[in-house]
Amino acid sequence: QVQLVESGGGLVQAGGSLRLSCAASGRTVSSYAMGWFRQAPGKEREFVAGISWSGGSTYYADSVKGRFTISRDNAKKTAYLQMNSLKPEDTAVYYCALRNAKVVMTMSRYYDYWGQGTQVTVSS
Repeated sequence: QVQLVESGGGLVQAGGSLRLSCAASGRTVSSYAMGWFRQAPGKEREFVAGISWSGGSTYYADSVKGRFTISRDNAKKTAYLQMNSLKPEDTAVYYCALRNAKVVMTMSRYYDYWGQGTQVTVSS
C-alpha cells in the first residue's frame, strides 16, 4: 500500500504564492507518474498538473500554465507544486495522486493512490 501526504496549503492573497508538497511512502513501484488535481466547492475534480517518472515530461491545465510548476525529487519520493500569481479562482482542495506507470494521464481514473487533500484559499 502507498500513502500520500500533502502539505503547504493555506490562505494567501491574490497574486501571492504557495508551494505544495506531496510525500509518498509505503510500497511504491519502481517508477510512477504523479499528478495534482483540485476540487472547488460544487465542482468536479479537475487535473492541474502532472509529471512523468523521469521528470522530463510535464503537463498543465490551460488555466494554470505559466503560473504553476510541477517538479519531483525521486530520492525523497516527493512531488511539488509551485503556485505563483494565485487567483481567487484557484481556491480549492488540492489532491496529490500517484499512478503506477511512467506516463502522465490527465484523467483521475488512471491514478491508483490519492492523498487526503490540502486546502488552498486565495482571497481577493
